Amino acid sequence: MRYTASSSIMMSCTLLHPKKRLFLCLLVSLAFFLVVVDTSSQQHLEVKKKLMREKVRQMFYHAYDNYMAYAFPHDELKPLTKSFTDSLSELGNLKLEHLPTDYNGSAVTLVESLSSLAILGNSSEFEKGVHWLSDNLIFDIDARVNLFECNIRVLGGLISAHLLAIDPTNRLIQGSYNNQLLQLAEDLGKRFLPAFETPTGLPYAWINLKNGVMENETTETSTSGCGSLILEMGALSRLTGDPRFESAALRALRQLWRMRSSLDLLGTTLDVVTGEWLEYSSSIGAGVDSFYEYLLKAYILFGKEDYWQMFSSAYLASQKYFRHGPWYHEANMWSGKPTYWQLTSLQAFWPGLQVLAGDIAAANSTHREFFYVWEKFGVLPERYLLDHQMIHPTMKYYPLRPELAESTFYLYQATKDPWYLDVGEAMVKSLNLYTKVPGGFASVRDVTTMQLEDHQHSFFLAETCKYLYLLFDDSFVAKRNYIFTTEGHPIQVVSSWHEKLPKSYSGNWTLSKRGAWESGASALSLQVCPSIALNSRRPEQHRESACHVPDEKINHRCWSNKECGVDATTCRQRSCSGVGYCGLWNPL
Repeated sequence: MRYTASSSIMMSCTLLHPKKRLFLCLLVSLAFFLVVVDTSSQQHLEVKKKLMREKVRQMFYHAYDNYMAYAFPHDELKPLTKSFTDSLSELGNLKLEHLPTDYNGSAVTLVESLSSLAILGNSSEFEKGVHWLSDNLIFDIDARVNLFECNIRVLGGLISAHLLAIDPTNRLIQGSYNNQLLQLAEDLGKRFLPAFETPTGLPYAWINLKNGVMENETTETSTSGCGSLILEMGALSRLTGDPRFESAALRALRQLWRMRSSLDLLGTTLDVVTGEWLEYSSSIGAGVDSFYEYLLKAYILFGKEDYWQMFSSAYLASQKYFRHGPWYHEANMWSGKPTYWQLTSLQAFWPGLQVLAGDIAAANSTHREFFYVWEKFGVLPERYLLDHQMIHPTMKYYPLRPELAESTFYLYQATKDPWYLDVGEAMVKSLNLYTKVPGGFASVRDVTTMQLEDHQHSFFLAETCKYLYLLFDDSFVAKRNYIFTTEGHPIQVVSSWHEKLPKSYSGNWTLSKRGAWESGASALSLQVCPSIALNSRRPEQHRESACHVPDEKINHRCWSNKECGVDATTCRQRSCSGVGYCGLWNPL
């Protein structure tokens, strides 16, 4: 007979008092039952992830193959009619003004798809796309484009694909590659620079790729439009050695931050010539959203302390003036008083950003509310009126947006809670049920009737499918540290791009478990947890925690708990004491 540890324990049961024997045997049986259940549930989870990964892969290729068949090399696919649209000049152009007459597309969807092809492991199609763009894509075209949209979609797509192409671990290029995508990105970046030639340094929202800023061009732009350029243009400077791109984007970002109110809030629209605010309503939604995102991600990518200081102040203000339970309303930037009680689909990115900032509990709470709205309508409406519990009457559409999938991916990475896999599965089912058509995936014109619109946005391939795929298969991000741009394009975090952090900092510090740090790499980029290796006293290992939110005042004085931040070492909320100082006064 073959004896094991379990059989020995079971045999010992016969030597005990009957009651003790029964109790011990029950414990042993329960232990083995739990082990079997845990093993079975893990196996079931892996099977489910593999199944869902393949479903998302099929979704991506259904969208991609139809684009290549019916729309390429034009910009985007019209899936209902199996035709195309040259939409680069239409992006952000609500009135469809100054459209070019001789523009035949820039293969925007192909540019946007390259990083997704890399993540899906399709090296042959990736290389094929790189070579076509190298031979055919030009930017010397008489077309007026939105600076923000062209930056995140085209410039970001080219830079990300270039970085993936030169990474030897990916082995995406079998033939020759001589930095052609980077050369295209540099050419496009140079065409952006005239937009920054304003008295304030804030760029025009629109630029003609051939002729620069048009005569009598509008001077109105949005906070996100001029404050969400630093990742792509900063990366372009690091890759080319030309500082002009990063300098222009950083100057605009700093000018924008100087224009904030005393509450650390920014409005939605402004004038790039006068530097005056045009719309005072502030929010985490449309017109402002990616401004917050790029402050934190710029800190992760470049390690510059200024970005963290700006983000932490802006984040604290958003929690103080926008948050109402799990929801976020809009507020006047000067008074902090609520203006609009509404949910916009773009706000669904916020929980993902909160994960990067270490605020997991708040991220989970808000994410669940967004998913509740998704379940209620089948997809996420563009705008939902919180005070009336109804969809905005003129904004009932869902253009295949990725933000909820993005936040779901981040929260699963942070918690490994299988409930987020269920969320992803529900989203995949909805997208296939309501938006899949023979010619691709169509946007929803009205979520109350599920009437479709003849448009497959390029971000469906760049972001929606990508984040859903990464939710079920994270092998790509397990190999490297990446940040994803607001358009879902991965940029690897490398210590050589980091500026050294200050030797001293007026706050608490988190210590690295890795020992020495390279080039001042940040705690965020190296994924250092807040309370690791606290016995070390080597100052070169000290780095600020990802969860840290400073107190409002440098001297830590306060009138209420709202003026206190989050402790950097323990990630606990600081509170205001009876004598008016922020600290960890409440015991665990």
